[in-house]
Amino acid sequence: MEKFRTVLDLHLKHHSALGYGLVSLLTAGGERIFSTAVFQCPCNAAWNLPYGLVFLLVPALALFLLGYVLNARTWRLLTGCCARPGCGGGLRTFVVCAQLSAAAAVAPLTWVAVALLGGTFYECAASGSAFLARRLCPGRDSRCEAQMPLVPCEQAQVPEVQKLHKELKAQSQVLGWVLIAVVMIVLLLCTSVTRCLSPVSFLQLKFWKIYLEQEQQILKNQATEHAAELAKENIRCFFESSHPKECNTPSIKDWQQISSLYTYNPKEQYYSMLHKYVNRKEKNQSIRSSQGDAMVPIFGFVDSTGMNTTPSL
Repeated sequence: MEKFRTVLDLHLKHHSALGYGLVSLLTAGGERIFSTAVFQCPCNAAWNLPYGLVFLLVPALALFLLGYVLNARTWRLLTGCCARPGCGGGLRTFVVCAQLSAAAAVAPLTWVAVALLGGTFYECAASGSAFLARRLCPGRDSRCEAQMPLVPCEQAQVPEVQKLHKELKAQSQVLGWVLIAVVMIVLLLCTSVTRCLSPVSFLQLKFWKIYLEQEQQILKNQATEHAAELAKENIRCFFESSHPKECNTPSIKDWQQISSLYTYNPKEQYYSMLHKYVNRKEKNQSIRSSQGDAMVPIFGFVDSTGMNTTPSL
């Protein structure tokens, strides 16, 4: 039991890092399967370039869009947006979209990096590029440009041209490592700047995350109990042909307010929109935006939590 508790605590503390790590591993494994079992370079001057680029970029685009779909914050931003005036514009939406894009980019960047390190897709695409052929073939056999599309299939009749296979693979791997280095540097810089600009301390930030975990767990439990009681009452009244007892359920406006994007106000220390809602001064007061509210990037985790970790579509 103690070992299980230790594993559970580790998961709760590092669930984001573990999630990104799992996504990266699954993406890398998927790329290896595609490159060995599915990908077959046509070794044709007309098809090599588009075929290689499709396998390199289209799965990355699909993973990028899937990252948006699986992020609970996406649906917190979009749900009911068209029915609310003034939704979809301004600095807040831009900051949220930038954070969503950064989170969604983990899997596609992993796909592209692993694919470039493997070299299979790039070799096929580059061998069909007339631009690269003009750069690689000068000083070689006169048939180099015509034979170059056959290099990935090792069918080039000129040995000197077939040696370009190693050069194309080297180019691919260098690009892969450059991409990894750039991503790591950008990630380090963004994380450092975000942390540096944080209006709260390191320990308060940890407490904030603990509070959100507890709030969402209790909210889910209370919502389940309330929904069960309401369902039982309605079913009882249906079979008994009676009127239901009064059951206090939050209104549409109440749900909308606690579902809106979190904004930080240094004058009011609230850890979530629910916390802000229950502490409002007036019953009919809107909590979505007030003077002094700001969208702080480091507090993006506040909107990422929900009663379900992934939305049901």
